[in-house]
Amino acid sequence: MRIPSTRTVPTRSRTAVVDSVWSDAKEFLTQFAQESRGATDTDRRLREVRSAIEATGTYRHTTEELTFGARLAWRNAERCIGRLYWNSMTVRDLRHLHTADDIAEQCVEHLRTATNGGRVRPLITVFAPDRPGRPTARLLNEQLVRYADDPRSRQRTHLAQGLGWTRGDKDFDVLPLLTRTGRDDTPRFHELPSDAVLQVPLTHPQYPAFASLGLRWYAVPAICDMALRVGGVTYPTAPFNGWYMGTEIGARNLADTQRYNLLPTVAQLLGLDTSSDRTLWKDRALVELNLAVLHSYQQAGVTITDHHTESARFLTHIEREEQHGRTVAADWSWIVPPISASATPVFHRYYDPPNPHPHTAFVHHASAADTH
Repeated sequence: MRIPSTRTVPTRSRTAVVDSVWSDAKEFLTQFAQESRGATDTDRRLREVRSAIEATGTYRHTTEELTFGARLAWRNAERCIGRLYWNSMTVRDLRHLHTADDIAEQCVEHLRTATNGGRVRPLITVFAPDRPGRPTARLLNEQLVRYADDPRSRQRTHLAQGLGWTRGDKDFDVLPLLTRTGRDDTPRFHELPSDAVLQVPLTHPQYPAFASLGLRWYAVPAICDMALRVGGVTYPTAPFNGWYMGTEIGARNLADTQRYNLLPTVAQLLGLDTSSDRTLWKDRALVELNLAVLHSYQQAGVTITDHHTESARFLTHIEREEQHGRTVAADWSWIVPPISASATPVFHRYYDPPNPHPHTAFVHHASAADTH
């Protein structure tokens, strides 16, 4: 018989945790006080938080702090070109919810609210942080909406089918939400209602035959495999979205060879010479595929932006931040669009390097990506 260990966690380890949380909390709350009109009596608030962290190892944000923190995490997202809109994100504070059923239900509501009839709203829904004895259910999906036939979704599709999901055999079948409450719990699936997922059929303004390909994509790119970290507190389940830039769909999701790999199909439809790479058939097919995406979303009345417009707006964002005395960290390889790179202004400059340890950020965490 194995005897349970009675060894306690060394005091130094607990002290290190408390010091780490307090350090991040102090930096965040100081920044909140500097930038937010809602901050009052910062010294008293810091004393309250310090006392809570020493007693429990964590603390609770006010709604105003959480709202600022979620928006700040977007502002700090060095791989996002759409940060000009960071302060417009709507924050749904649902920290009182932590069960799988409640989270699935409110993720559906997130999609409906964010879709907004096609006028997509930047939105984040923040569920409860973990507490001792009460873990918050995780979403195992990469995004709230993904397709079962997308090669990137293969593992999650198999997981859902193994749990009893009976779909996934048709093109563009929408995956269910996958949740798990603890690492040892069996995952569960939750079907997304069709009225919560707005999809756009893809057509081309000059090639009517393009519609025969039967392509589509969804309106809201709601990321859910990242945790929200705000001033030392981590919210493991916090799906968030902006709106699509056309190249995310046309140049990556539909064109990447490890995804839908549609460039050969589009080239054949357009009658392009594919005998040699030097005919630039891939480039021509890529442009037409991206044009189809932008055209289709515009025709459907669904918010989308193009890479030229968004590149110019990103430089506007940098100018605004510099006017406030703030630098903008950016990952060049993500900011520069995947097509026509040198034709956009973001290509022709360098950026401040990312902060390796920001106190407030969206971060990948293993439990969200682990679908085994």
